Amino acid sequence: MAVEELQSIIKRCQILEEQDFKEEDFGLFQIAGQRCLEEGHITQLLEIIQNEKNKVIFKTMGWNLVGPVVRCLLWNDKEDDKRKDYYQMLDLLVKLCNPKELLLGLLELIEEPSGKQISQIILLLLQPLQTVIQKLPNNKAYSVGLALSTLWSQLSLLPVPYSKEQIQTDDYGLCQCCKALIGFTKPFVEEVIDAKENSVENEKLKDELLKFPLLTAQFLEQSEEGENDPLKFFAAEIIGFLSAIGHPFPKMIFNHGRKKKTWNYLEFEEEEDKQLADSMASLAYLVFVQGISIDQLPMVLSPSYLLQFNMGHIEVFLQRTEESVFSKGLELLENGLLRIEDNSLLYQYLEIKSFLTVPQGLVKVMTLCPIETLRKKGLAMLQLYINKLDSQGKYTLFRCLLNTSNHSGVEAFIIQNIKNQIDMSFKKTQNDKWFTGPQLISLLDLVLSLPEGAETDLLLNSDRIMASLNLLRYLIIKDNENDNQTGVWTELGKIENNFLKPLHTGLNMSKAHYEAEIKNSQENSQAIQKSKDLCSITVGGEKMPNMPPEMQLQVLHSALFTFDLIESVLARVEELIEIKTKSTSEENTGIK
Repeated sequence: MAVEELQSIIKRCQILEEQDFKEEDFGLFQIAGQRCLEEGHITQLLEIIQNEKNKVIFKTMGWNLVGPVVRCLLWNDKEDDKRKDYYQMLDLLVKLCNPKELLLGLLELIEEPSGKQISQIILLLLQPLQTVIQKLPNNKAYSVGLALSTLWSQLSLLPVPYSKEQIQTDDYGLCQCCKALIGFTKPFVEEVIDAKENSVENEKLKDELLKFPLLTAQFLEQSEEGENDPLKFFAAEIIGFLSAIGHPFPKMIFNHGRKKKTWNYLEFEEEEDKQLADSMASLAYLVFVQGISIDQLPMVLSPSYLLQFNMGHIEVFLQRTEESVFSKGLELLENGLLRIEDNSLLYQYLEIKSFLTVPQGLVKVMTLCPIETLRKKGLAMLQLYINKLDSQGKYTLFRCLLNTSNHSGVEAFIIQNIKNQIDMSFKKTQNDKWFTGPQLISLLDLVLSLPEGAETDLLLNSDRIMASLNLLRYLIIKDNENDNQTGVWTELGKIENNFLKPLHTGLNMSKAHYEAEIKNSQENSQAIQKSKDLCSITVGGEKMPNMPPEMQLQVLHSALFTFDLIESVLARVEELIEIKTKSTSEENTGIK
């Protein structure tokens, strides 16, 4: 029945010109063809496609059958005879159909699946896709770029194999797809190489191949097995392609950012720039971290120049939220910093935007990344970065992060680093002007203060407050009032008014509030236990999550313990100030 329906539609269309085909003809053709496949009339359908009289009809309408044929191939992955017929049918449709319509149809099919079917359909359609693009009379460069972008957006959804065992099993087919992509790209690379003249279309094709993304491929660490890693082989092949099309990667990565603008529309230009930035960052990672073709780089480049060059790429990585991507930024940063001696990176580098945005990106990794190892790696990289800066650079960075981090733990980390720099200055024969005297006082104004005075949320800011108190205690102990190398004694009145007194007031208010909440919670606990309900309370104007009364009491007591700890350090600081002031006064009296 389905075969007769299809033949009837075809017979009616045979007497029409191509431009006279109606929309309903397309719909009936697709339905009848799909029913032929569902009912198993494969041989008859093949004969209809092969009939020379139907050539024009299948050129115009045949692309509608590609989707059903592809689905049959995916469903019948074990029936060899049928699969052979389906493959033959797919090949015929690729040869007969309008390449422009077929290109869009194939890309839609590639975008449809999820999970393990992503690699299955890509491996199935790469060869037909390559054939269709090669048949296009014009706009080949745009079509290559569109295809590569579509393919990679799907492949980036697949989990990346990390271990040798995962790569060998290749459960999701990512390694197979990367290998197949090399074969897909090769004829277009050869077309650029073989071109006798640099036409506009040829240059566009070069640009599309240059943007070929390598962003989410992870690679094994350098090891004996590394040579057999298909992902690393894939990356090396792509770099080889880039050199072959006239973009030797040393010239390409060092000239990045000087490219002429080609779009009249800003949104197109911005998207192109983003894709190119992603590709260049990936290339830098492959070269400097994985060591692929690094022997092609000039050996005269200084470590600070290489770091400056790579900071823009590191910034690109750290702006992304995928762990497998921004971890590359951490590795690339580490690679650059380890080449540089401590305290040798000049403060002028911080005038370059990326030298400030990268540490701010590290702060985001440290505070927002859900993976503990990466958070710790971010912290280690920030410390390493601080170590490499000269004194003025450290000073500038500390001010920047204190003003922008908005995170108590990060601020405490910075304050600890300030303390370390002051300590080093004390041990030098000549004081460091950035961590003594007026410059230090300017920095201490940021540190020894409460963001909102007595109204500051002391629990939320407890890490910062404890670090500030410990720094002040250190300064009082280490710096005598008569020497006053740090200037802290001159500023003691301001410190008391801006920090110590508001902190006293805030502690009294916070402790009273939490003690009242504990009392209310204890009074209500018996009634709540009888009803076996969860309860909630409001602390600092915010409602705490529902939890059992015992847990809420534990949280409240923990807060009180934090306040007691802050109060004890505050008391010790004030005691030290009194002792040192009294001692200095007595010494001065004795001298007189």
